[in-house]
Amino acid sequence: MSDEQTRVQEFFTARAADWDSRFPDDGPAYAAAVAELGLRAGDRVLDAGCGTGRALPPLRAAVGASGVVLGADITPAMLREAVRAGRDRDGQLLLTDVAALPLRSRSLGAVFGAGLISHLESPAENLRELARVVRPGGVLALFHPIGRAALAARHGRSITPDDLRAEPNLRPLLASSGWRLTSYVDEESRFLALAVREG
Repeated sequence: MSDEQTRVQEFFTARAADWDSRFPDDGPAYAAAVAELGLRAGDRVLDAGCGTGRALPPLRAAVGASGVVLGADITPAMLREAVRAGRDRDGQLLLTDVAALPLRSRSLGAVFGAGLISHLESPAENLRELARVVRPGGVLALFHPIGRAALAARHGRSITPDDLRAEPNLRPLLASSGWRLTSYVDEESRFLALAVREG
């Protein structure tokens, strides 16, 4: 495991037990973002960096009983909290890094990533790996339940020009990784970037 992977695990392990109680009102924002994916019954979707699995219930509702919902996370403590919350009933949980997913190429219709991009060790490579497992025309949603400015303020910072989530940075990053940015929203109440798998 790399130093960055260890850092991410340590960060989230220390926060796993009270993660959901720290952000109790995020459910509707997750549901609204999942709705933007345009999923249908029977679709196959991955929640990349699923954490405690807050997106799994709306993802399951979107794809129905005939669909497949996977939740992947590198931090065992977060997946344990997902199980404790009963969200493993909505999707299969995978202890894995999004840098090397144990999935067949082009096997999914969509990927949902909440708070994901800022924790990627190699963003371009990791986004390419997500593109690998999604069929052409499939969708990627990069989401956060608050916007970039609100998130920076929460951490006592201001937005910097090198923020990967800034549209001028995100658009070429996605393009170089097999994705085409189709929608970008950065408001106080949410951040949501949608991209389509090229090729």
